[in-house]
Amino acid sequence: MAPRAYWKGTLKLSLVSCPVVLYPATTAAEKTRFHMINRETGNRLKQQMVDSETGDIVESDQKGRGYEMRKGKYVEIEPEELEAVQIESNHTIDIESFVPSDEIDQRYLNHPYYIAPEGKAAIDAFAVIRDAMKDQNRVALAKIVLTNREHIIAIEPLGKGLLGTTLRFPYELRDEDQFFDDIKSPKITKDMVELAGHILQTKAGHFDPSKFKDEYETALKALVKRKASGKTIELPEREEKPSNVVSLMDALKQSLKGRGGKKTAAKSHARRASGGRRAAKKTQRSTARQRKAG
Repeated sequence: MAPRAYWKGTLKLSLVSCPVVLYPATTAAEKTRFHMINRETGNRLKQQMVDSETGDIVESDQKGRGYEMRKGKYVEIEPEELEAVQIESNHTIDIESFVPSDEIDQRYLNHPYYIAPEGKAAIDAFAVIRDAMKDQNRVALAKIVLTNREHIIAIEPLGKGLLGTTLRFPYELRDEDQFFDDIKSPKITKDMVELAGHILQTKAGHFDPSKFKDEYETALKALVKRKASGKTIELPEREEKPSNVVSLMDALKQSLKGRGGKKTAAKSHARRASGGRRAAKKTQRSTARQRKAG
């Protein structure tokens, strides 16, 4: 059974348009979730809203929305007032521009959606838009209204369909300078960088998400299954943390030891270093003889 569409509308490129549907590309349905329960009765607990000052329980008809202007002072916003500024969706994804994919800052990427044509009549126009983007290696930028909010969405080909990813607005991103300005610029030797480079080479690979394992989720499922069967849960002994290595160079060298293919890289690095030293000494001796002969 096909999943239920999250959004239906029209994908439009100038005068070319086609009906499309959006499906969320991610799901949290498989994650283990817990509910708050009453230990005495085993019943699930319900949350209630209480007044922060009086402690009284607030019923649903007393709840409202307020924006904090200053500490403890709120301006109340009525539901109909919110409706006055809400953007009405025309259920159209109107492509405004096409940009190179490598120009999109990864920090702006938010929620991914699968975009598919709706109905047989939409397939031709959908394929034209999709294949044109493939040929140009470009990503479409468009506006879309989801849950009464306007979003910018980046659209790119993905297999037979399209992948649409909503983008964050600039005000939603923090400036990296406030986190990076205090990072010092120490003097790192070339030998250290080369050793680190060798470690990188030993761990080189390709992006393969099938190798990602959520070990905590697996452990949670095993815990629930064991507890439900009446078995006791034994707490593991905490392992002692190893002491910190003081020397960065020692840490780099230790990282290369005992790894298949790494010794060769270390030896070649040592040969280059010793060879360079021998060449330098030979040049020094030759220069000294020339001065003596002169």
